[in-house]
Amino acid sequence: MKKVLIVGSTGYLGKYLVQECKRRGCWVRALARNPQKLEQLRDSIDDLFVGEVTKPETLKGVCDDIDVVISALGVASSRTDEKISQETVEYGGNKNVLDSALTASVKKFIFVSFIITPDYEDLEITRIKRKFEQALDNSGLDYCIIRPTAFFSDMKEILKLAQKGTVYLLGHGNYRGNPIHGIDLAKFCVDAIERKEKELPVGGPEELSYRESAELAFKLLGQQPKIKTIPGWPLNGLLKLMKPFLSKRKYTSIQFLFTAMQSDDLAPKFGTHSLEDFFRELVEKQ
Repeated sequence: MKKVLIVGSTGYLGKYLVQECKRRGCWVRALARNPQKLEQLRDSIDDLFVGEVTKPETLKGVCDDIDVVISALGVASSRTDEKISQETVEYGGNKNVLDSALTASVKKFIFVSFIITPDYEDLEITRIKRKFEQALDNSGLDYCIIRPTAFFSDMKEILKLAQKGTVYLLGHGNYRGNPIHGIDLAKFCVDAIERKEKELPVGGPEELSYRESAELAFKLLGQQPKIKTIPGWPLNGLLKLMKPFLSKRKYTSIQFLFTAMQSDDLAPKFGTHSLEDFFRELVEKQ
C-alpha cells in the first residue's frame, strides 16, 4: 500500500487527488492550513496534518513514513492574503515540503505545474514555477512534473459572464485550448506514481476556442450569445503602467490571465469529462 501526502489538499484539484488516491487503495495524509475545509473528505483521509507550508516549523514530521508526495499547491489553494506573493507560496512553500521529503527519504515527488507555451516563457508565474522545478531537479529525488492546461474551474468565469449577459474576450476570441476536469487530472497524477517520465503534459478530451466555450455557456442558459472582443494590446500596456501600484500577487495573476486568453493552450488529450457537462452541472445547481 502506497502512503501518499497531498499538498494543496483544500484546493480544486487537491480534493480530487485525495479521493482518487483513496479509491486506488492508498493510505492518504492531507496537509492543510485550515482543516475545516476538508470535513467532507474525512472518510478519504487517513491522517490530517495541520501545518502551514510557508512556516517550516509547522511541517515537522509531515513526510514521515510517506512514499509519494503530490503537490497541487498554489496561491488559490492555500491563501487569500493579498500580501502573500505567489513566490512565497508556490516556490517557498513547495521548497519547504521538498526539504521535508528529502529528510524523510520520500521515494517520489509529483509536482502539478502548468503547461508552458512560448507565450508563457517570460511571465512572472513561469519564473516562479521554473525556480521550484529546478530545485526539484537538483534534489536528486525521483520526480514528475505534471503540466496541465486550464482547469474546468477556471472556465467557470466564462459561465458567470454569460449569466450576467455578455462575455468579454481578449483578442479575437479564437485561441484554442483543451481544459481538463479535476477528476480526470487527479487520475492522471496518480497514474504518474508508476510512470518514469520526468515531465507529462496533459489536457482534457475536447478542444475548444474561448468563443466556442462562451457559446456553449449561452446555449446551456438558453440565451442568444452576446460576445464582445477587446483588443489585448491596450490592456497589456495598461498593466505595465499599473505594475508599481499593484501587489506582486495581483500583477502576476493579471499578467498570466491576459496572456492565457491570447494564446493557444493545448496538450495531449486525456479523460472523459466535457465542458458542456461541467457547465450543465453548475447551471442545474443554481
